[in-house]
Amino acid sequence: MRTIDVARRAGCSVQQVRDLERDGVLPVAARTATGYRVYDETHVRSALAYRALAAGTGPAEARRIMRAAHTRPLPELLALLDAAHARLDTERRDLALARRAAATISEEPIGDVRPSDVMSVSELAVALGVRTSTLRHWDAEGLVVPRRDSPAGPRRYFPDDVRDARIVHQLRRAGHRVAALRTLMPQLRGARRWDEVTAALSAREAGIDARSRALLDAAAALGALIPPA
Repeated sequence: MRTIDVARRAGCSVQQVRDLERDGVLPVAARTATGYRVYDETHVRSALAYRALAAGTGPAEARRIMRAAHTRPLPELLALLDAAHARLDTERRDLALARRAAATISEEPIGDVRPSDVMSVSELAVALGVRTSTLRHWDAEGLVVPRRDSPAGPRRYFPDDVRDARIVHQLRRAGHRVAALRTLMPQLRGARRWDEVTAALSAREAGIDARSRALLDAAAALGALIPPA
């Protein structure tokens, strides 16, 4: 096959085919006596596998996996694929945590904060029924970070900080660990209404599903490149 034949079958441009060969994603093509590249089915399958992997893992990791498919022992390739699936599994677990957390705090009025809700560390501790050391721990972990009017001024919790503290307090009471909340809180912090939280979680789930499907397609394409056991 010519370069353009591979490009058409793989759904990419001629330049992309050359770039993929240069990066080791495609095996090095044979050359005619006059210097023209000659491709075969292996190159088409490699290009298709790369496109699916890029959708599932990102281009950098996809290139790494494809280079392993061509140059490394089979166990190393399988380990890279296992790691890619494991990362998606972790994201699904985090998503499940986020859904449970959203259900736990669904009655928390996340948009109902007032300018007068600015509090000191001790005032917020009393309002939540926790120790000031707990708030300082949340601050150190990046869960709820108070602000200062000046570098040497006292820590103050502004309305959004108070809202975040209420959410963290509810989630901690429900048994969510601090390590998990470090991942979860940035997702909840930007939302002002619960429909925004729901939409964000649904969008994240759709993205994970799409990447899982892409890895499934990539596995099929890679299977055609790997000699049978």
